[in-house]
Amino acid sequence: MDNFDKKILESLQQNNRLSSLELGEKIGLSATACQRRLKKLRQNGMICKEIAVLNPVTFDNYVTVIVEVVMKQGGIESIESFKQRMLAHQHVQQCYYLAGNIDFIVVITAPNMAAYELLTKPLFLCDKNILKFHSHVVMDNVKAGLNIPV
Repeated sequence: MDNFDKKILESLQQNNRLSSLELGEKIGLSATACQRRLKKLRQNGMICKEIAVLNPVTFDNYVTVIVEVVMKQGGIESIESFKQRMLAHQHVQQCYYLAGNIDFIVVITAPNMAAYELLTKPLFLCDKNILKFHSHVVMDNVKAGLNIPV
């Protein structure tokens, strides 16, 4: 990966709707060269997903809740079962398996607090291996992103 590839990746993390022509003008390459590099970056897995990020405020002010989860005990089966449940649920936006006193951090969006409370049953309360979970309601999204500095 050279400096042009890095510039492509930095630009696309800010706006992945740039055309090859616009991208080329921005970083100093031809549109064809950008297309070739983009194809290579996608094929080698450097770009793994291209998505649209929706504004939750335009969807009836969804609430975001950050949940700390502590398991009673570890073990491959219980940890993998929890991971699979998180992967399968559409309201789970992010899930991180951690080292330390907390086993998982889960980021959830829900239409409102009553809906979040209903989500806690299938996500947390049904799992006998969850010792406790603690919810933090987000008051303001100051910064959210998945950008990786390149």
